[in-house]
Amino acid sequence: MNALSICNLRKTYSNGFEALKGIDLQVDAGDFFALLGPNGAGKSTAIGIISSLVTASSGSVSIFGHDLNTERNLAKNCIGLVPQEINFNQFDTVESIVLNQAGYYGTPRKLALQRTEYCLKQMDLWDKRDTISRRLSGGMKRRVMIARAMVHQPKLLILDEPTAGVDIEIRRSMWQMMQEVNQQGTTIILTTHYLEEAESLCRNIAIIDEGRIVEHSDMASLLARLHIDHFVLDLAEPLTTAPVIEGCHIELISDKVLNVAIPKEIRLNDLFNQLTAQNIHVMSLKNKTNRLEQLFMDLVTSK
Repeated sequence: MNALSICNLRKTYSNGFEALKGIDLQVDAGDFFALLGPNGAGKSTAIGIISSLVTASSGSVSIFGHDLNTERNLAKNCIGLVPQEINFNQFDTVESIVLNQAGYYGTPRKLALQRTEYCLKQMDLWDKRDTISRRLSGGMKRRVMIARAMVHQPKLLILDEPTAGVDIEIRRSMWQMMQEVNQQGTTIILTTHYLEEAESLCRNIAIIDEGRIVEHSDMASLLARLHIDHFVLDLAEPLTTAPVIEGCHIELISDKVLNVAIPKEIRLNDLFNQLTAQNIHVMSLKNKTNRLEQLFMDLVTSK
């Protein structure tokens, strides 16, 4: 079953700007799905339409079989939205923020209290339940927003830049939380500017640019299209010039660091063997750039 089905969705504003130019998109139930695009590409407009915050000019949206136009309340009840901006009352306690959201969806108070406790424990926030939210760290505020979005038990959770502005340690702990939520059966749509986040978490992906879907694929197939890998090599001994290896582009960044662009048909072992033959010994290597970032840039800049 599709968690989300979009058909020929368009949005034209009064000034004539076409934010969406007839997009089609399907997200399977249970998926962890990435919706990516550069600023102004149309992804925020699409999310706004799906979550009923923006009215489409034409086209259809179905959420777990409920048409957004004809069954709006049923469709909306299937969705939990975590927006980019912190948008709760900074003087409310953590518990009241989540509890009030449950009440907004008509959840009986006894059940709302149970669900609030469950969601706050799931987000590792139960010990902060009586804390005024303005005293929380940025990462904790993000987790409050996820707990609030989950309290009415939506089937589809939309995370719009959920880790923006938090440090890498908090971001990775939130990755684990999001994976656990997905493993428990909730479909997740993620937008993010951290492309390594999408690569690590998501199984399928759509890329939107200038109001159109330019790529809709599973992550593994998309990454398989990458023909060149980029690595940073740390060397045991300093060099004065970059080595030359046929088929590879190698730059000397400092006397003990090399940037290497290597085609997929050349194995890393072959590269290391040729470096060793030139008396160059590698101590460690790491990916220079995220693989998805390279493909993303190729897709949104090729016109």
